[in-house]
Amino acid sequence: MTSSEMIRTLCEKKNISLAELCRRIGQTPQNFNKKLKRGTVSLDEMMAIAHVLNVRYEQAFVLSDGEKIEIESVAAMKYGGKHELHPQ
Repeated sequence: MTSSEMIRTLCEKKNISLAELCRRIGQTPQNFNKKLKRGTVSLDEMMAIAHVLNVRYEQAFVLSDGEKIEIESVAAMKYGGKHELHPQ
């Protein structure tokens, strides 16, 4: 599943329009749709989406034997318009 598909699925499950999601993360729908089409949504944006929709976003490296190396519980916090990663 691509990041674009993940975001659209999340919006459906959370009963929120993509336009409303954009408003909540401080982006225009036009700009964000371009990012979705190009597949250039940043980690900061994914964390912001998780934060405003009250879900957890996880990232991990998965080794060939199935072992995961992942970020521990992380929350996106918004400070002065900038999203930063902070452990919970």
